[in-house]
Amino acid sequence: MTTTARQKPGRTRSGETSSVRTLERGLTVLLALKELRRAPLSVLARHVGLSASTTYRLLETLRQHGFVEWDEPSGVYSVGLRAYQVGLAFTERSNLIQSAHPEMEGLVRDLNETVNLAVLYGSEAVYVHQVEGRQLMRMFAHLGDNAPLHASGVGKILLAWRPETDVRQKLGDGPFPAYTTHSITTLAALVRELGQVRAQGYSVDDEERELGVRCVAVPVRDHTRQVVASLSVSAPTSRFGRDQIAEVAGRMTQAAEQVSVRLGWG
Repeated sequence: MTTTARQKPGRTRSGETSSVRTLERGLTVLLALKELRRAPLSVLARHVGLSASTTYRLLETLRQHGFVEWDEPSGVYSVGLRAYQVGLAFTERSNLIQSAHPEMEGLVRDLNETVNLAVLYGSEAVYVHQVEGRQLMRMFAHLGDNAPLHASGVGKILLAWRPETDVRQKLGDGPFPAYTTHSITTLAALVRELGQVRAQGYSVDDEERELGVRCVAVPVRDHTRQVVASLSVSAPTSRFGRDQIAEVAGRMTQAAEQVSVRLGWG
């Protein structure tokens, strides 16, 4: 009678482990391309902390499957069409985006500024939808970009109605990175700020992430009354004075409530 070595619980075969590691590295490379937009092999390898040969093999596999494109004359890699198709599948299935889009268009018509929609992902806010304003100089974020939770209007909205223990778990005890001299850098100051956000129903990024830029954000809730997203409007401070904040926040709150109703709230 032949016997077969039994796999110990909780362990994987070495081949499976190697495949998972390769997949993780490939996804890391793809995410790096999302951040860099376009980059040659040497820059990508340094960015992800892998050797050039390993990075090349991963890129070649991703290219063969359409997730990465390579421009031969310049030797530069970029995100491919297949990655866009995967992202589009999320957009098409997302009731949140479909519910928010008409209200975002209405805000752009009324405010003439770019409107963003962001959700919480791990310890960052991620922009998942956008309707651009018509100003010659306008503020916008690339879809898929991350925003720091402590130094963005959308980030503070996505944290404000969460328990303090959850805030601490996501951000740590600080100090937090200072993007400008206006950035909140301590947990105590952030907790106070979040309390004010809850009280007034909106958040303000007053040059906290970028000098010369002011942002107002409001919460979007689902049928369970949980905050699931944030709508935001950003504009240069020269066009968006502090005296306009309350009025803009009121108009945005109306829009966010309509989105929330479509999601079953109310």
